Amino acid sequence: MVFNSFSFLIFFPVVAIVYYLIPYRVRYIWLLAASWFFYMQWNAIYLLLLLYSTAVAYAGGRLLEKFRASGKSRICFGVCLALSFIPLIYFKYTGFIISNINNVFIGAGSFAPLDVPDILLPIGISFFTFQAAGYVIDVYRGDVEAERDPLRFALFVSFFPQLVAGPIERTKNLLPQLECRVDFDHEKARDGFWLMLWGYAMKVVIADRIAIFVDCVYDDCHEYGGVFLIIASALFALQIYCDFAGYSTIAIGAAQILGIRLMDNFDSPYLSGSVSEFWRRWHISLTTWFRDYLYIPLGGNRKGKIRKYINKLVVFTVSGLWHGAEWSFAAWGGINGLFLVAEEICSPLSKRVSAKCGALISSLPVRILKVIATFILVDLTWIFFRAQTMEEALYIISNIFHTDNWNALTDGSIFECGLDNKNFILLFLMILLLFFVDRCRKKGVQIRKKAAGLNLCLRALYTATAVVFILLFGIWGGTYNAEAFIYFRF
Repeated sequence: MVFNSFSFLIFFPVVAIVYYLIPYRVRYIWLLAASWFFYMQWNAIYLLLLLYSTAVAYAGGRLLEKFRASGKSRICFGVCLALSFIPLIYFKYTGFIISNINNVFIGAGSFAPLDVPDILLPIGISFFTFQAAGYVIDVYRGDVEAERDPLRFALFVSFFPQLVAGPIERTKNLLPQLECRVDFDHEKARDGFWLMLWGYAMKVVIADRIAIFVDCVYDDCHEYGGVFLIIASALFALQIYCDFAGYSTIAIGAAQILGIRLMDNFDSPYLSGSVSEFWRRWHISLTTWFRDYLYIPLGGNRKGKIRKYINKLVVFTVSGLWHGAEWSFAAWGGINGLFLVAEEICSPLSKRVSAKCGALISSLPVRILKVIATFILVDLTWIFFRAQTMEEALYIISNIFHTDNWNALTDGSIFECGLDNKNFILLFLMILLLFFVDRCRKKGVQIRKKAAGLNLCLRALYTATAVVFILLFGIWGGTYNAEAFIYFRF
């Protein structure tokens, strides 16, 4: 059940209405049942994996608390983490590991290749595994007390708005909220609904429209020249942002209607003036997870510059493999890590230049150039993310830098990839709106807050206009197969 499906538009209002009608003491049980039902709509048998992950983390937390004062806690912690990650490793990386074993040993001579199993990846397994593992680490460190109520803990792992694609919530933020009494708040519910509308606009109006062009070009990249690949690659950067941030925005809005505050996952990332700033604003729940649970335990920046650079490269390469079991994903993460290391190495020089040319560096044209340069660097790495293989990514980059078909911009052939000129105009206007909203957000201006100050009639008009616009210009239709959110596959 995806957020942009008709079934979810029935499911969610029913869940919310019943949630506020039933007694407080059983509300979390109702949300848990709804969350399990939500997850079962993809493949009911995979609910067992979710229950397994929940049981391991819950039992591990209780045992860690019991053995905290003894030497057994470290052994218990290691066993619990291993058990937590076994399903993720099996379902996501078995085929990748066996394929690479075959590649290594086939060249050595008489080696019969192993069969590569075709294993269906359970939806959301990377997200709920990391959320449960984060809880275990928090209990081991003594940052939180182990949860006593198994059903409430199960809801923490399974809460349906953020179950399959995040945000990856922290124990301290989400679990205490599940124990608090929540009464219906009209203003928060209205704000949450407006958040959901903006998330839907990002997803079905922008991301799914871009997907038509990007899929056409990337799925047959050898047939298209450089201009097509340049436009498709630039648009993919916006597609994945609107797709993933759209999902996160819908999730945050839905949770807010239920009286639960989820962490922000994106903060105007494409207005960043450096790659490091981009990664502070992109997929915040995952980057901070890797910072707190991998980068800092590896030593962070406490063991010298060389070790710090190595730690960053390790973290970003692992982050790439978290997204997908392909070397192209590892390259995507590793290249971003290299950008961060290079940026830090050049930091002293950058500071000296800023000190001598402060007014020039802080001028609007230079800041715009820095945003554009950051976008280009990040976009080049997205090619590795979107391409099917490493070889395909390198082919696309080579063709981009050897572009010789600029006439495609004027002869109309660009409109033969699924989007006509009217759709391109609509897309261009929506992208301008997207950057306007992000600019307002970065400046601390919330358009929703401004709209909330309008009178009742104008608020109703604002809401109705948004709904009608999404219905008219979203990618819908009887023959349309609702595009799954990109991050569902991770």
